[in-house]
Amino acid sequence: MYQRNIQYKLQAWADSDKRKPLVLRGARQVGKTSVVIQFGRTFKQFIHLNLERPEQRGLFSENRPIDEVVNAIFFQAKKDLNKTSETLLFIDEIQTEPNAFPALRYLYEDYPQLKVIAAGSLLETLFDVERSFPVGRVEYMIMRPVSFSEFLGALGEEQAQKALETVPVPNYAHQELMRLFHIYAMIGGMPEVVANYAEHRDLTRVSKLYASLIQGYIEDVEKYAKNNTQRQVIRHVINIAFLEAGTRIKFQGFGNSNYGSRDMGEAFRALEQAMVLQLIRPVTGFHLPQIPNLKRSPKLQVLDTGMFNHVSGVQQDIVLLKDLYPVHQGRLMEHLVMQEFLTSQTNPLFKPNFWVREKVNSSAEVDMVFAHGVNLVPVEVKAGKEGKLRSLHQFMDKAQHTMAVRVHGGKFSIEKVSTIAGKEFHLMNVPHYASAYLSEYVKLLAEKAAK
Repeated sequence: MYQRNIQYKLQAWADSDKRKPLVLRGARQVGKTSVVIQFGRTFKQFIHLNLERPEQRGLFSENRPIDEVVNAIFFQAKKDLNKTSETLLFIDEIQTEPNAFPALRYLYEDYPQLKVIAAGSLLETLFDVERSFPVGRVEYMIMRPVSFSEFLGALGEEQAQKALETVPVPNYAHQELMRLFHIYAMIGGMPEVVANYAEHRDLTRVSKLYASLIQGYIEDVEKYAKNNTQRQVIRHVINIAFLEAGTRIKFQGFGNSNYGSRDMGEAFRALEQAMVLQLIRPVTGFHLPQIPNLKRSPKLQVLDTGMFNHVSGVQQDIVLLKDLYPVHQGRLMEHLVMQEFLTSQTNPLFKPNFWVREKVNSSAEVDMVFAHGVNLVPVEVKAGKEGKLRSLHQFMDKAQHTMAVRVHGGKFSIEKVSTIAGKEFHLMNVPHYASAYLSEYVKLLAEKAAK
């Protein structure tokens, strides 16, 4: 079992005196249960309820007072009720029992000293509008696939992991980090796949795991879709989404289908809530607040780049490549950079964006923009230090600051450049493998630009 970075945030949550019951969100198989069990070992008492088990689901099924529920939980687990402040209660697969969600409110109000984490598969709840959520009585945290840093930890590459987490990354570590990132780009961040590779170091063994993971999502849809039409549409989206990852899409006829935009939009929203995929929305402005333009085509981000590689059939080809950027005309690297950046974001309200010119027929597009203070900083993903940055220059001509980022295959550097129109700005070059730390790098860039 390797360390997941979210455990540090779980510890901060547990130590807070303003703590509420925590709902840990994330797609199936990203490791929610494993990470909470590992976290639970740090407590004097740990109670793990799996509500897929009838005897444990029954603790909530009857409409009983919360005192009786808590007494029954501690009695069944053979734990000391007088030590609630030293106890972590983990309610897993919470979606299987309708009365369990409302109980979180009463646990918060009547047992604030008890630390409570709830988790479960989201596909089951998406189609049940009657489900009751304790609004304002819980907090949320997002869990995503394994990051590159966590991947290095799983492989026992402690020195490389330490170098990666240094901002800026030292030049002497660049080549080795690029080599390891190449492997990570091939297999992605699904925990089961990472664990298998860490044990066997054999890329040929993981193919069946991808197929099983994707089939698992499809089977969930078949079980819980509210009707046959929705079942077929969502199944179609899952099958095609991994082929279209990294592209801008339209709902109408997605994947050469006959499905209309309404049915397709519902399917995408459901799968987005389940975190199987994410729609990255375009913005056209140059400053905060970011207001997504819902009339413009979004970019499709799927759960994991390794699954994208598997479905696309390029995994074995990648093994022979020294430069990953040409794969899918750069889509692989752009998708992986976004995936890495998202691993650092556990706030459910965070929504990444990319930038397009307001002019409808314009081809100008910047891969990512995100807020730093009052500024909107553009991020362009490139293969190396060569290559045109025309769209980024157009953005910087209108921006009210002088900071821009290029994520590339080279080493870290900061340079002063000028747009075609003559505006000077600071361009920070960040290696692909450091994408999860973009926020820290931009802080460094801001310090440089302020001098």
